[in-house]
Parts: sequence; C-alpha cells; structure tokens
Amino acid sequence: MSGGLLVAAALRLGLPEKDAGMLAVRHRFLDVGILVAVAVGLILLAGSIPEQG
Repeated sequence: MSGGLLVAAALRLGLPEKDAGMLAVRHRFLDVGILVAVAVGLILLAGSIPEQG
C-alpha cells in the first residue's frame, strides 16, 4: 500500500496538471506531501507491529 502511495506521489509530481486526473486534488506539492506523509506513516506503523512468536 505504501509503495502505491509513493508511486502516486511520483506520478503527481511528474505529470502535467491536465493528465494527473484524480491525483490532482489540490496544489501539486501539497498533494505530493500528503501522499508521501501517509506512505511514511504506514511504513512506520507496519514496522512497529511486534513479531508474533
């Protein structure tokens, strides 16, 4: 899931405004920042799950 969010952030950063489609919700850098923040948050949450013995 985090990988998909990071790909979406990269696409939003690289695609022109007219081709971004549903990725274009707000301003470009705000969209990219939100997508990256959520992806990093998911990675950190997944890493904090204790191992089941």
